Amino acid sequence: MAFNYSFSQVTPQIEQLAELCKTNGAIDPELYTKYEVKRGLRDINGKGVLAGLTEISEIVSYIVEDNEMIPCDGKLYYRGYNINDIVGGFARDNFFGFEEATYLLLFGDLPTKAQLDEFTALLADFRKLPTTFVRDIMMKSPSSDIMNSISRGVLTLFSYDDYPNDTSIPNVLRQSLELISLIPLLAVYGYQAKNYYLDGDSFIIHQPVPEYSTAQNILHLLRPDNKFTELEAKVLDIALVLHAEHGGGNNSTFTTHVVTSSGTDTYSAISAALCSLKGPKHGGANVKVTAMFEDIKENIRDWSDEEEIGVYLKKLINKEAFDRSGLIYGMGHAVYSISDPRANIFRSFVDRLAAEKGMEKELELYHIVERLAPQVIAKERHIYKGVSANVDFYSGFVYSMLELPMELYTPLFAIARISGWSAHRIEELTNAGKIIRPAYKSVARHRPYKTISER
Repeated sequence: MAFNYSFSQVTPQIEQLAELCKTNGAIDPELYTKYEVKRGLRDINGKGVLAGLTEISEIVSYIVEDNEMIPCDGKLYYRGYNINDIVGGFARDNFFGFEEATYLLLFGDLPTKAQLDEFTALLADFRKLPTTFVRDIMMKSPSSDIMNSISRGVLTLFSYDDYPNDTSIPNVLRQSLELISLIPLLAVYGYQAKNYYLDGDSFIIHQPVPEYSTAQNILHLLRPDNKFTELEAKVLDIALVLHAEHGGGNNSTFTTHVVTSSGTDTYSAISAALCSLKGPKHGGANVKVTAMFEDIKENIRDWSDEEEIGVYLKKLINKEAFDRSGLIYGMGHAVYSISDPRANIFRSFVDRLAAEKGMEKELELYHIVERLAPQVIAKERHIYKGVSANVDFYSGFVYSMLELPMELYTPLFAIARISGWSAHRIEELTNAGKIIRPAYKSVARHRPYKTISER
């Protein structure tokens, strides 16, 4: 068979070879049970396989009584501090919290006012891309996917670093602080380049403002007139805090640990985490929630009619509506069952922003879906463990109210999670563990080799 080496499109030859891949790559599902394989590194009850220890964050979704796991309201701790207390603290004292949360995740303690001011100034100093970087790297090769654009930008920054392969903690911390400062720029500038070169719209590049927080700078850099309200910036800041860290076992953070354990450089480790987060099963979930609600609004006549909404949700579960995946996006979580604490925190701030934006009608639709979806899922799927809204249920709605382009929804997750990834990379290097290498059992039969004339 002659090979066609033009891969601009899928050719019949590739289709044929793909069938060979699928046929010869399929493994009997019963073998996973036979060999007690923990698929997804989770046991039969959904509990994650213990692969490491961390002091960075803790997720609590159940309590143990008489050796029985009992679901409870979800709790999230950053370095031992309850996320509710962290958010309540900076909200009450009226300052932006993402920088404080980043300091806490990296260094293990809440900063004093002087320490936080010094740290914020340090991040502002790092918030400068190399000269001509935007012109030579971002403008000359715009990407339709901003996550890929960010990943490429991170890998390219390796070439601008005089000590890129130095994995000493001081150097890795310096690299981490630079990336925490620069990824917002890579995201917004990548979007602007895509907006101009691929979509034919205006190309506007603003410089960051040293006195602004990360959330303020994102809105300042993105909007043509640089304008935003204090509430808009505060709600975006809350979103960044809630997405900054979520345990060592989530896919992108575990990727950071795995790649870091090989001894590779910071830019490679963070790029790998970005590529993991890009997946729709991970960081892309809020895009799905937003698209699903657009479909709901188009197909339901009365947004306040609970019976009509319930019928639509049943269609979602039965693969008769939207993308026919059988999912109600934003409902349920791999760890939380009764409640996701991040969604609970977000809900009150969402209400305030919806009032400012005059979008109470849309907000009420979200509330109704949040209330009805667990009932529909329990009835149609016969699942009686708790199913509740996760943080993605509201984050997409927040971003739409902030008039942020959908192309930046997942990049905003990355802008936040780089703080957690950096803390976990430093933790992995500090504890000098072995290279992470789980086992895969081969179930292929052994066969005698045949010469090419015998095949």
